[in-house]
Amino acid sequence: MVRFQANPKLWRYLCFATVVVIFVVVSSCSNQPGNQASNHPAKAAAAKPATPKPVATTAKVTQPAQSAQPAKTITLPKGTPITATVGQTLASSKNHQGDSFAASLAAPVKLDGKTVLPKGTHITGKVITVKKHELKVVLASVTVHGKSYNLATNSLRPSDKDQAKSSAKGKAASQANDKGGDEKSKKDNSVLSAKSQLTFKLAKPVTVPVKS
Repeated sequence: MVRFQANPKLWRYLCFATVVVIFVVVSSCSNQPGNQASNHPAKAAAAKPATPKPVATTAKVTQPAQSAQPAKTITLPKGTPITATVGQTLASSKNHQGDSFAASLAAPVKLDGKTVLPKGTHITGKVITVKKHELKVVLASVTVHGKSYNLATNSLRPSDKDQAKSSAKGKAASQANDKGGDEKSKKDNSVLSAKSQLTFKLAKPVTVPVKS
């Protein structure tokens, strides 16, 4: 101690060096990773990956489809008359057995005073007999509300087309044609002109839908 007091410069130098060493040690300790995280909590929190929040999902509830109400139906009995207008000319010289043709109802089909098939309803016919002097057709189906329903009817010839009842001569000609008559009547049965009207009768009952 006596020596340090004798040299005040050396004493100051030692004190300064001691302070510097202490400062360096303290600074190095404060720069450790653990101390940095504790001294800067905001940075430590930012370093952690963010946990995604669960997304709430709303389940869609599917409403059960409402079942379509069954359509009301009605059955036309055997023997029900159906008058159809032929939409095209048919001839034994050009048509073949099995050919189909378009037609439409010339009059509404009624049952117990109620219309079941309105006038103009689409009808499909079929050629069932083709000979040199003879042509026979039947009705094959009717279209109701876009759906086709099979029909079974009696067969008719061109001479069976509806005749005017005001002419006795017309009745006589019709009877001659029905009996087969002469060659002329046979020729008449070879061509069924467009717009001819034929009245068929159901050979079997048919069930069709009706408006409620």
